[in-house]
Order: sequence, then C-alpha cells, then structure tokens
Amino acid sequence: MSATPTAQAAPDARAQFLALLAESLQQQSFVKLVLARHVGAEADLQRITAKPLTIKGTPSLQFVHRYKTRDITRNLALDEALMQIGEWLPGAFRNAHLLSLADEVQLEFSKKGKPMLHRNAVQQVREAAAGEHDREKKRYLELSRPFLHDLGVTDKQQALIPAMSRKWKQINKFIEVFSHAFSSVALPAGQPVRVADFGSGKGYLTFAIHDYLSNTLQRPAQVTGVELRADMVELCNKAASHLEHPGLVFEQGDVRSVVPAQIDVMIALHACDIATDYAIHTGIRCGAAIIMCSPCCHKQIRPQLHSPGLLKPMLQYGLHLGQQAEMLTDSLRALYLEACGYDTKVFEFISLEHTNKNKMILATKRKEAGDPAALLAKIAELKAFYGVSEHCLETLLRADGLIGG
Repeated sequence: MSATPTAQAAPDARAQFLALLAESLQQQSFVKLVLARHVGAEADLQRITAKPLTIKGTPSLQFVHRYKTRDITRNLALDEALMQIGEWLPGAFRNAHLLSLADEVQLEFSKKGKPMLHRNAVQQVREAAAGEHDREKKRYLELSRPFLHDLGVTDKQQALIPAMSRKWKQINKFIEVFSHAFSSVALPAGQPVRVADFGSGKGYLTFAIHDYLSNTLQRPAQVTGVELRADMVELCNKAASHLEHPGLVFEQGDVRSVVPAQIDVMIALHACDIATDYAIHTGIRCGAAIIMCSPCCHKQIRPQLHSPGLLKPMLQYGLHLGQQAEMLTDSLRALYLEACGYDTKVFEFISLEHTNKNKMILATKRKEAGDPAALLAKIAELKAFYGVSEHCLETLLRADGLIGG
C-alpha cells in the first residue's frame, strides 16, 4: 500500500461524500456504490448496490436491493438516483462505500449520527476498480429489460425468478457469443441487421438478440422468429407488439418453408438431425455473415458408418458409436462451412432445458473465400475412411452449385 487512508470528522462529511459521488458520475469514473448497515423500516433489507447503466442512451444507475431471500432491481436516471441516495443517508443506511477509478471512499455514521469520511487514493485500488469497471461494460443484458418479464424470466420487481436461472444464464451466454461474432464481421452501419431464428420456440433468444441489437448497440434490426407451433407464434407476436419491438416478427413454419431472400445472421438451436443441415444451407445460400447452430439428433450418418477394424473393439459400445457419429457429422458440417468461405468454431454451449446437447457450431464469413479444392479433397478422404456415402448438407450445397462436385 503506497498511501495512508485519511479520516475526516468534519460536519460536512456527508455532503462531501455526495459531492464525490456526483463528480464520479459526471466524469464517468463511477464503478460501484454499496449501501450497508441498514437501519430503515424494511426489516429484511440487507444492503443496496448501485452500478452504472445506460437505458436508451440515458446514463442511469441500477439499484439492486438485496433482501434475505430475494433481490429487487430498480433503475433511476442520475439526478433522481442522487436525490434518492441523499435521502437514504443516514435515514436508512449508516454506511456507504463508493468505488471509482480514482478513489475508494467510505462514509460512516456513528450511533449518534456523526458522519466520518474515509478516503483511499491507492494505485492498487485504481487498478482493481478499472478492472471491475471494464467487466461492467461487458454486461450484455440487464434483468430490467421489459421482455424478460413478459416471457416469465423476471417478476414484476424485475428480479430473476429462481426457476428461470438456467434460462437466464443461457440467454446471456448466447448474447455473449453473438456479440463477439458480430464484432468480427463488417456489416453496413446504416442498414438493418437481418436475423432469422429457426425453431424460435417461446422467443427467449429471439427477443434477446433483437433487444441487444436495437437497445444496446443502437442498430436497426429486422429479426424473424420461425416456429412450427401456431400458439407460440401468436404469443410471441403479441409480446413483440405490446413491448414495442419494431422489426421483430414471428412466422409459422420451418427452415424448409420459410426461406428469406437475404440474411445477415442465421440461428438454429436444437434443430433435429438434418434440419441443422437445411438451416446451415439456408445461411450459406443467403450470404449470412454469421451462422449459429446447436445441432442434435445425429441420425443420418450413424447407419452409414463402417468403423475401421482397429476401432471396432472401442466402438462395440452403442454410446461410443453414437458419439463418433455425432463428432463426424458436426465435423463435416464445420468443414463444409469452411469450404464455403467461413471461419468456423465448434465449442461447448449451455444446454437447453429439453436436451443435454451443448455443442455450438459458430461460423463467420471471411472477406476472401479462397480455393476450397484442397479442403474438399480432405473431406472426401474422411468420408471414405468412415464409409459415408451421403451427407445432407453436402447434397444441398452441390445442388445449388455452392461447392464443386
């Protein structure tokens, strides 16, 4: 530690603390505020944490009220937030801890209500605060977003419903993956981002990607959710209209019946068997810059497999044989994507609630496609090794002339 904390017992310690808080917000160096030692009327309230948040371009603070068994989130514009904090000190809380990029400041009130200000200007604090501030900027969605309540993820107080914690984790991870992919492709800034989500279900991820594009990134978006179940389509369209999500629509159908002319982002999670191949084919044919798939039910390849003699003792077990078919199917999909001019990743994703499959194929379009001849030759060798005569994605791509054959 390179500096010694200073303590000040001046009568204006509270005012000085509020001034430092306002200054950190004005200079955009504010990281976090924690209000503790609760003495207010709410018996179960333990503390309140405030963090920076931008809502439709307006700087705000998000307050998380921590109770013994639940959290409640409130968002306030900065002026209203400062007024509210002033009312809480010292009437409801006797301790306030401010963390900014420059300082760590603590305001304490004695039992007699006497304020005491402690201030640290330490290099280690600055570095730790800067790291935390950076992490805050990487939040992709907030629990305060209205669509989360309409879809049953949060309650009326914008608190996460415990039974939906896995879905909330999946939504955030999905947006994190999409965010990294989106930053790596060059789409015209002035044009709407066109997204097709096949098998959209209740629309959790469809709403999330539309909200992320239009609210967080401030990009116009045309997002279409495609779902076979008419009741889900009706439910999601009503929610989109009620929540004023312009450019978000849901259509009844599947990847074979609903074929957009152009797509920037193609999504197909939990597309069974060859439905994944049709989805990837649609993305490639429509020139999608980003293709995101989470395949399952690998049925087409398995009956064709002729396991090499050396591997037969290992593959006599049905579980291993199924895993080999899955690995081969998805490897060929990734390789065909690369042959069509995409950089491709295959990695673990958060499993959906109705399947334990947790693999994602993520493809981003390269600026230069390159010559796929050498890669297609390797694919042919791989197929011959395992005795595979037909792969649905290859058939679709060759029929459209997207790969040679």
